[in-house]
Parts: sequence; C-alpha cells; structure tokens
Amino acid sequence: MEYKLSELHKRALKEGWAVPHFNFSSLSQLNGVLDALKEMRAPAALGTSEGERDFIGLKQAVYLIKSFREAEGVPVFLNADHSRSFETAKNAFDAGYDSIHIDLSREKYEDNIENTKMVVDYVKSNLGSEYVEVEGELGYLATESSKIYKEVVEIPEDSYTNPQQAKEFVERTGVDRFAPAIGNLHGIAANKPKIRFDLVEKLRELLPDITLVLHGGSGISDEDMRKLVKMGFNNIHISTELRVAYTNALRKELAAKPDELAPYHYMDEAREAVKNKVVEKIMLFNAANRV
Repeated sequence: MEYKLSELHKRALKEGWAVPHFNFSSLSQLNGVLDALKEMRAPAALGTSEGERDFIGLKQAVYLIKSFREAEGVPVFLNADHSRSFETAKNAFDAGYDSIHIDLSREKYEDNIENTKMVVDYVKSNLGSEYVEVEGELGYLATESSKIYKEVVEIPEDSYTNPQQAKEFVERTGVDRFAPAIGNLHGIAANKPKIRFDLVEKLRELLPDITLVLHGGSGISDEDMRKLVKMGFNNIHISTELRVAYTNALRKELAAKPDELAPYHYMDEAREAVKNKVVEKIMLFNAANRV
C-alpha cells in the first residue's frame, strides 16, 4: 500500500494520534529509528537539519530513505527540517525530499510570509509536488540548538505565536503544516517548558484542519505531551533525546571496548538505545499499529 504524508497527518488528526518526526545524522541512528518503526508498525517523518544535510549529503539522505521505504515497506518520509532560507529549501526539494520545513520564524512577519510563500509556490509549481508538504513557522523558540541547557531558560513574551497572525500566515502562504511557539524549547533545559494550553486551544479553533507541528518535543513531560496530542498536535518532533540516548550508549560501549576497532561491534548498543527511545515516543504519541 502506498502512503502519502498528507493523508497520514489527516488520519492522525481525525483519530487522535500524532505522526512522529525523528532527526538523524548517521546510518546507525537511522537504523535504530527504523528498527522501532518496523516493530511498532508506525509511520514517521525523518528529518535532517541544514547541518545534518551537510554532513550526510542531500542526495545521500534521499536515497537512504527511499531504499528503506522500498525494501522494508516502512512508510517513512524525508523532511528538510529547519531550512533557514529559500535557497536551502529549494535545494532540498530539488534533491528529492518528501517534505520541506521553511523556518523564518526569527525574521520580520512580512518577510516570513513573503519568503515562506516563495517556497510554497516553488514546490507546488513543480511536477509531483502533490506528494510534497511545506511547513511554515511563526513565533520563535527561545533556544536555537539541540543540547542540554544547565541553566533555566526564560521564554520571552514576544516569542509566543499570535493566533490571529497565525491564521493570516496560513491563509497568505498556503502552507500544509504550521509550527507555532507555545512554550516549547529546542533541546532540554533545566526547567520544564510551561506549555500555553490556552494558546493551543485558540490555534486549533482558528486552524481546525491544518497539521499542527510541535518542535522541541524532547523536553516536554509525558503528561503535557499526551494533552497536546489530544488537543490536536498531529506531528511531533524529537531530536535531542535521541542524540542523548545514542551518545551516552556509544560512550559507554567505547569505554567498555577500548581495543575494538570495528564500528559495527561498538555501535550496536547505540543503535539499540535509539530504538528503545523511539519505541517509547511512538507509544506516547499513540502512533503504534497505524500502518
């Protein structure tokens, strides 16, 4: 059976679950994610940031995901996560990515709209684009990178998404998915994010049909995450927790096997750690047995 990412997002919203999105920057990380998806019979979007794309290679990432989709029958889709310019978004689409996230959330409102619409127009004017989603973002996350913050992170009031602007943004750009700032953070801070559920309720009221995307899912409590899924977030990003699980397991195994030189003998535990974390998130998002 052939799946489309847009159809899966619609199903998730209707049925009360979320399509997971997992970032990867190595083949062993990717294998761990796919091990979990196959076992749990779950679909997913798999993302590469601009840095991850530079490291892996645009075409290389495309062919990796395509090969797993064809050989294993797993409904996985490659997303160009946090493209910071029209050019990087265009390059990812031209390389064959299944989904484009254009993140101009720190730009001026009108500049964000203008350049996000440029990406939408470019994607939708090309052959085969009916299979490619475009995601836009309004409101910005107070933290920029995926890491552990030892300090308390304060969220500026002006960073939160304005619901009325969000509605206008979606209408004027024509994006398929919308990523707001509701108290979520990239990485994991010393303090737990305080999610503005009143804002979530208003956003879903004004945007009843669009896919709502949650970035920075790693630092959010399970209780809050379940509530967000119930309230209509149907696409959720996890990156930092996978990196932590992978890196900690790899460091432990390297320490335990100081004389081992074959990577496949010391990366197996890191792959397993990623798998276990992905299984945990699939269950949390109610995404198991959806394919």
